[in-house]
This record gives sequence, C-alpha cells and structure tokens, in this order.
Amino acid sequence: MQLGQTTSEPIINYLWSSVSGFSDVKMVSAAVLFLVTVGSFCGKATAERELVYVTVLFRHGDRSPIKAYPTDPYQESAWPQGFGQLSQEGMRQHFELGHFLRDRYKGFLKESYDRHEISVRSTDVDRTLMSAEANLAGLYPPAGQQVFTPDLKWQPIPVHTVPQSEERLLSYPLGDCPRYDQLMNETEHTEEFLNVTAEYQDVIELVRSKTGLNKTTVESIWTVYDTLFCESRHNMSAPDWVTPDVMEKLRELKDYEFRIMFGVYKRQEKSRLQGGILLGEIVKNLTKMAAPDPEQRLKMMMLSAHDTTVAALQSSLDVFNGKQPPYASCQIFELYRENGSASVSMFFRNDSTVQLFPLHLPGCSHDCPLDEFVRITKPSISEERDKECEVPSTGRDKEVIISLVVSGCVLFLLITLLLGIICWQKEPVGNRGYHHVINQEGGEES
Repeated sequence: MQLGQTTSEPIINYLWSSVSGFSDVKMVSAAVLFLVTVGSFCGKATAERELVYVTVLFRHGDRSPIKAYPTDPYQESAWPQGFGQLSQEGMRQHFELGHFLRDRYKGFLKESYDRHEISVRSTDVDRTLMSAEANLAGLYPPAGQQVFTPDLKWQPIPVHTVPQSEERLLSYPLGDCPRYDQLMNETEHTEEFLNVTAEYQDVIELVRSKTGLNKTTVESIWTVYDTLFCESRHNMSAPDWVTPDVMEKLRELKDYEFRIMFGVYKRQEKSRLQGGILLGEIVKNLTKMAAPDPEQRLKMMMLSAHDTTVAALQSSLDVFNGKQPPYASCQIFELYRENGSASVSMFFRNDSTVQLFPLHLPGCSHDCPLDEFVRITKPSISEERDKECEVPSTGRDKEVIISLVVSGCVLFLLITLLLGIICWQKEPVGNRGYHHVINQEGGEES
C-alpha cells in the first residue's frame, strides 16, 4: 500500500466472514448494512489523514578520502577524480535512494517531473551536487514527452546552491561563532572528554608515530580513520599497523568527535548556534505548508549535504544516535493534515536493506501534532544567533563609527572655540579698540 492510499476491504472481509453463516435473511441484510456503514466510516476517517509536504535531507554517497596522511601510500593520484569526489558506488547508492523515494511517494508525487512539486538544494560541493543529480535520476526517470533522447533514461532537473563561503543552512559546524568556539574549548576541559583522551591515548600516540602527522588529538584523528575507511571500501590494502582493533578504536573516536561537535556538553546551546539554523528553516516551512492553500503546489523539499549536516540537525532534535551518519543516509519529515489539524512524522533511513526507522521527538508521539512539534523544538532555535554568538552586527559597527566621527568633530570644534577664546582674552590692549584704563602713575582714568 502506498502513502496516502486507504482501504476498508480487510475490515469488511473480516466482518463478512463472521456473519456469512447466518441463515436469517433479515440478519444478513442488517449485517451487510452494518458492513457498508463501518467500511464507509473507516475509509472516510482514514482518508482524511492526508500527506501534504515532505522534507528530505540526505548525506552524499560513497566518496574518495578528503585527504591523505603524510605516510599514506595512496595519495591523490591514486583516485580517479582526486580527493573528496563521489565514486560510482556513491552514484549507485543515490540512484537507489531515488528509486526508494519514488516507491514511497507514489501517488503523492506525480510520475513525471513537475518543477512546481519539488525543490532541490545542495551545498556547493561536487559530491553533494552529483549525489542530488543521481538521486533525481532514480526519482524521475523520463517518460512520454519528457524523453528527449530515446536511448537515455535520464532528464536534467535543476539543483540549486549558493557559494560555499555564503552557505549557512547546510554546512556545519559553521565557523563564524566565537561563543561556539568557546563552548568547544569548554567541552575539551570536561571530565568526560579528559577521560576519553586518557582512555585512547595509546592509539592517539600510535597514529602520530605511524602517519607522520605532527599533532593528533581526539578531535583531529577522525581524518585518519576516514582515509583508512575509504581505502578499505575501495579494496586498498591497509598498513600493517592498522589492525582490526586499531580500526575499531579509531571508529569509536570518530563517532565521539561527532558527539562533541553538537552535544556532550551544553547540547541545546550548541544546537542554537549550529543545527538549529536548519531546524528553524524546516519548522518554518512545515508551519507554512500546514495551512491549506489551493495555490500551493510544492510537495517536497530535497536537501543534499553532509554527515555533519545530518548529525547537527538530529542533535538539535535530540534524536541523534551518536554515530556518524553513513553514506546516503536520509532524514525525512512528513507533514500530514487530518480533520483540520496538522502533524509531523519523522523517519531515518541509514541502511537500504532495512525499513525506515521511525524517530520520536522527545516529549511527543511519533505522529506529533504540529503545534507540539513547534513548541518542543523552539528552545533549540535561535531568533538572534549573531547576538548569541557575540558577533557584532555590521549595522551596529557603522553606527558606532559614525557616532565616533561626529563626536570627534564636535570635540574638535569645542577645543578650537575654547582656544580661540583664551587667545582672544590674552591679546594686547591696543589691539582691542577703545577701553577705559587706569593711569597707574596718576591714579586717573584716561
């Protein structure tokens, strides 16, 4: 059964089997009437719960490493497109995810692409842009008039982006917040962080001695794991020092890095300065789409980003499981209307071999009423992030500069005037015109 479809046949069949042995015609007639009434009521009640809007956020697919450590035998030349690029496996992962979305939202989205129904945004990074495009190829295979080349099962669909230097919605953690930097520094001095550092000190020292890196810490060591992980997925041999035990410890440190970036210490404040920005945009859109509007045709917002984006958003919702979101993992928000009210259901897809995992917003049911969803998430969303980050706004800077200039000019004029008065008072008598003076010798006025 597809989303949005309802049926009362199972109920009717069950009830009919219960009365099929009745011999009395009147009883059978009454039973049939009862069945029709119940079936009609159930069908109407269920049909009133209508899916009206979906937000989908996913991580890009499988890729090459972001970088190599100094002693790594596989430098950038070992990868067909260089570092940080989507692999063919990553393309297949998102093509499959697109097929999944097509099956799940059959009957909700049109079979053919309609630019009014879906909006797609990505970070301005090759692997996320290409992941979105591969996903859309699976979601909207061309048919009929949309086929522009007979032997090509693909059609171009726009993916929007902004320059990475201007990205504030899909790339975390943002580096423009002194207060967040301060929170991270405080996190590193917590008892938990110090205990983790001590517990893994042996592997941290091993990595430093074997990789040629000058400095390795709990926060930076994830890059070594990432490189080794990417190489293993692409059948590249690991160095002798990378035993299964070492790899497991590196994986644990990598997951811990995700937890401290957005949680462990003052999670909600970190969320307000990071993932809460994206959560605020999603909540705003859900609230807008909940109001019936016959002119509104948008049905899906698709966002293509990174593991840190998914982790930051889930942390702001307090549903993060503490592990790095895998390739092509997908966070879904579904907005429903029912009997004049709206509700939000959340799902997470982190493995293509299992069903969607339902996520429960703490303090609410899985089908969370929208007003409750808004109320519960509000503490994780900042209305004045720049102020909370202790970043002076550009407008305020200009006001201060103008005030200082004006004050300086006024002060200069006052000083000039004061000096003029003093000089005027000290001028020789003969230069001031006619005055009565006292003749000191004779004691008379002249």
